[in-house]
Amino acid sequence: MIPFIGLKIGSHTFEYDISSSFFDSIEYSIIHEANVHVDLVLEKKETMMIGNFSCEGEVSTYCDRCNDPLNVPVKGSFQLIFKLSTQNSDDESLIILPPEAYELDVTPYIYELITVSLPFRKIHPEGECNEEMVEQLHQYLVNDEDEDEDWDDEDWDDEDWDEDDFDDDIDDDFDDNDTPDDDDIDPRWSILKNLN
Repeated sequence: MIPFIGLKIGSHTFEYDISSSFFDSIEYSIIHEANVHVDLVLEKKETMMIGNFSCEGEVSTYCDRCNDPLNVPVKGSFQLIFKLSTQNSDDESLIILPPEAYELDVTPYIYELITVSLPFRKIHPEGECNEEMVEQLHQYLVNDEDEDEDWDDEDWDDEDWDEDDFDDDIDDDFDDNDTPDDDDIDPRWSILKNLN
């Protein structure tokens, strides 16, 4: 918690060393061990605070392929704006605090920073996955990766497609002079015809 009421106007730096105990209190955390350093530069202004968060370190999560523990380096940063107000905001980078607030809990924002810094796909290097687990998982897959590989870009031959044939099909189905019968028009749309 940062008691921002007592802070002077200007920039203030806070440093946090994030370890495994940080994630113990977070329900359904995808990270279970960590050694991450987080810097927060909080700039206090008259009507708001601007927080620049940055992190660098390593976390232990789970491999997307074999589900075994995996150490992943993380490095990232983002900026959030904190404002005391009674009005809601749709801006994800603007955090609204109640007017009576006097301290700032940065825990959820540090967790978000670390998790969004994880790579999109978290897998062991080639040959380091638990192959026994991979085989077990493949038995329960509804769509095996091999099935997805059956479709190949080479299966689509541009020469098989003739643009003239496509145009002819359209012309056969619809003539520019054709207009739908009033009976074919949804009554809700027919009301709109009279708006002009």
